[in-house]
Amino acid sequence: MAKKKGEPQLLSSVTNALRILKSFSTFESTKKVGELAESLGLAKSTVSRLLATLASEGFVKKDEKTNGYSLGLSVLTLGGIVINNLEIHSEAAPVLNKLVNDTGETAHLSILDGLDNIYIHKEECTHPVRILTHVGRRNPAYCTSSGKVLLAFDDGNTVEEIIDQGLVAYTENSITDPDKLRNELETIHDQGYAVSTEELTEGTRSVAAPIRDYTGKVVSAITVVGPIQRMADNKIRDIAKKVKEAGNEASERLGYDKRYFKRFEQMNL
Repeated sequence: MAKKKGEPQLLSSVTNALRILKSFSTFESTKKVGELAESLGLAKSTVSRLLATLASEGFVKKDEKTNGYSLGLSVLTLGGIVINNLEIHSEAAPVLNKLVNDTGETAHLSILDGLDNIYIHKEECTHPVRILTHVGRRNPAYCTSSGKVLLAFDDGNTVEEIIDQGLVAYTENSITDPDKLRNELETIHDQGYAVSTEELTEGTRSVAAPIRDYTGKVVSAITVVGPIQRMADNKIRDIAKKVKEAGNEASERLGYDKRYFKRFEQMNL
């Protein structure tokens, strides 16, 4: 098929190298040449050459004993640069720390990246029993409280794209019915926070609220997550109040003025 005028000329080798990097995840942190070749639909020789090139620049590293590859420190370096240049990171970090002190649970900042929810900052709680999460982790947006908050306030077509892709059940509590998801997102939009109970990982519960920038647009979500035993039903309302307050404070740090937007809305009624 001929390329349309004005379309960028893409290098297939670069595209395939990036596909390799993006194939790694928390659950699949090590991969072999054959596995990558099969999953990406590439020849083993091509994958082998690409991995060797990535390894020479520190983007992957090879375990000589198992012949498996994992991500290298160059990925971490670039990720740190991206995160440190996000205004939301610097402005909301103190708020996140205060939220951990107020709730006793681990707190995160997250954003939507494509159809996934990705953590960009984390403040760990001091409890000996903690939920294992990490900065850079990707989760399906519809299975997490922060992802659902971002979807509830998304002004694009992301929700329908996720539904078209298919709602996979990760646990018995995962939302797999499109209408149920749409209805829950409407409720989240109205109440200003979301709760996720064992929708992605059994035994965990999280509560999230939106963070807005100076234009009023929701650009991130702030979340606390912990074991259900500590985040019991009778504590959710109080936790949700604290998370919403943290979201409001972070929004104000980004220049959001709720009073101004209320006046603006009334003027345009």
